[in-house]
Amino acid sequence: MEPASALPNTSGNGSGASSAPHSPAATGLILLAALSVLLATLVGNALVVVAISTSRALQAPQNLFLVSLASADILVAVLVLPFSLANEVMGYWYFGGLWCSLYLALDVLLCTASIGHLCAISLDRYWAVTRAARLNLRRSPRRVKGMIGAVWVAAALVALPPLLRPRPGGRECQLSQETWYVLASCAASFFVPCLVMVAVYCRIYRLTARRTAALLAARSPRPASSDGKVSGVGMPGWRRRSQHQSVLLCRRRLVRARERRFTIVLAVVMGAFVLCWFPFFFTYSLGALCGQGCHISKPLFNFFFWIGYCNSSVNPLIYTLFNRDFRAAFRRLLAVPHRHRT
Repeated sequence: MEPASALPNTSGNGSGASSAPHSPAATGLILLAALSVLLATLVGNALVVVAISTSRALQAPQNLFLVSLASADILVAVLVLPFSLANEVMGYWYFGGLWCSLYLALDVLLCTASIGHLCAISLDRYWAVTRAARLNLRRSPRRVKGMIGAVWVAAALVALPPLLRPRPGGRECQLSQETWYVLASCAASFFVPCLVMVAVYCRIYRLTARRTAALLAARSPRPASSDGKVSGVGMPGWRRRSQHQSVLLCRRRLVRARERRFTIVLAVVMGAFVLCWFPFFFTYSLGALCGQGCHISKPLFNFFFWIGYCNSSVNPLIYTLFNRDFRAAFRRLLAVPHRHRT
């Protein structure tokens, strides 16, 4: 979603080309912060793509979602952020009407695709919890790629209106301010997918808690046999059965623990996306509902959309903090020596 153009630019009256919208010091800080976000987005998400492509531990089919999500964030850094930064620093749109339409469509496309990926990942997690046996048989790269393709097609449909609206060359580049479009695009790009993800993750949490309780109950000691005796002949068989059950329980716990860690990582990714983008979508839709009655200062609105752009750079950090496989892959790619305990 293109926040920078959701409100009229300060130069919309034609005078913005002759006067900078910010002081030199503020312009320097904006450039430093925005370029830091851009560089972190490019480097971090490129590392995610390379890590998943080269690390055997990360080459599960479901990680293709993360490759596609990282690719969307890379495209944000290449095709959207530089022009948003120029628009912010210069105070007016410099790049003409044709690129304005493409720029707005790309911004809507990539933002919608990002939350669409998170929504698809949450559904994949839910199916992994509820239909683990059948899903493992069907969770092929082809199936995951089909879901990813559906996400991009849906995002493209949401991004189509900016391309259909004629835009004469001028000093403004803004989305339609019609109430129906603002509310429909915000619902399709953010609010509806968020509600789906929250519902799915709440369901996953309840199912995981129930299964953990059942697993703990299964591990509780069982009463001895009625005669209270164990023959010497039966002891080896009992031990073998006990050892076999212990191995099965251990494997089950490892699988569940890995699934739980992955679910936690994805829940943190989803939470970061919501926290970063909610202020913008809330104020954008609020402005469409009550117009001038809900005045939001342009600096605050601009701050909200740049917070949204920051989300493109935080996912690699989340993977590093919460997933040891990503940590190992990043360490290998960056040639960081592993510290061995002595």
